[in-house]
Amino acid sequence: MRISQTWFLSVRYFIKIGLFFYTKQTKVNGLENIPKKGAVLFAINHPNGLLDPLVVTTHNPRINFFLVRAAAFKKSFIKKILESLNLMPIYRIRDGIQQLSNNEEIFNKCYKILERKDTLVIFPEGTHNRKRTARPLSKGFTRIVSGALEKFPDLDIAVIPVGLTYQNASIFPSKVCVNYGSPINTRNIFDANTKAKSINILKKEVSNQLEKLSVHITDDENYNNVLSKLNKAQVDFTEVDIVNKMIQENSFPKEKKKAINFVKPLYYLIVLNSIIPMLIWKKISKKIDEIEFVDTFRFAINLFVFPIFYLLQTCFVGFFYNAKTAFIYLFFSLLLVFIYSKFSPTNTEIN
Repeated sequence: MRISQTWFLSVRYFIKIGLFFYTKQTKVNGLENIPKKGAVLFAINHPNGLLDPLVVTTHNPRINFFLVRAAAFKKSFIKKILESLNLMPIYRIRDGIQQLSNNEEIFNKCYKILERKDTLVIFPEGTHNRKRTARPLSKGFTRIVSGALEKFPDLDIAVIPVGLTYQNASIFPSKVCVNYGSPINTRNIFDANTKAKSINILKKEVSNQLEKLSVHITDDENYNNVLSKLNKAQVDFTEVDIVNKMIQENSFPKEKKKAINFVKPLYYLIVLNSIIPMLIWKKISKKIDEIEFVDTFRFAINLFVFPIFYLLQTCFVGFFYNAKTAFIYLFFSLLLVFIYSKFSPTNTEIN
């Protein structure tokens, strides 16, 4: 195994452990749809910032390459780290018209990735938005598919739509559902139709699947009314098929009271035991201007600052007492977080 693969897999495993403590539950359906070999492009909806690619890749058997917003690559040190983890920048008009020419190089890298029969992760909606609706898709992913098929006539590319649905994005802890859809054979589509028609067929097929793989409320004048009924009923949004059936049939459960959080007292113990990380989070949270990035920054702090702080406190306990006491302290610190994240109710909010 190459060093780069070992590094990627090690980091992925570390992030997966972090997500285990951060989320109440992660449901994954359709893993059998992912080919063990061959070129695959995963087309994913984008409700929750940079947490989305982390959730998908930690519950995916393949080693993935990602296209993410170019703004994340501004600092050279961060850029090197992101590139080492198979992330590549995609430039949009908001990044400056002069930057758009850089996409040609990125697209060529994508062609080579698919030609090697690796996997590529793309968010074809273009931007993140936690609205519970499948949004219109950009043509970027279809350009990559058509370009790779033209450049490599013997290449087959499977496009697999992936639906992400959070019970309560930006609220800790939350449940999340990852639904892998049916593979779309792009070679068959592009061989049987003109390029323009093939692109429309591919976009339509991905859109149709995303509407079924994630909770989809049509974004019209009835959107807020439908969402309000679902929230008042405290439905489990990660039961995607059930919720979509309610929406399609316009039949909703009766209003239900929010569940009482019986483990709430543990939260205050966690705060007392994690006062410095909590203060850091409180300061950072005030600077977050997009709600879709709340989970991104909070998870980063949970992943790095909390473990370091607990280890330092463990060392202090061991220094003043003994190793056994230090181990017991660390064990119960992690146990508190585990119990709170796994047993807190995930009530819905009116949003």
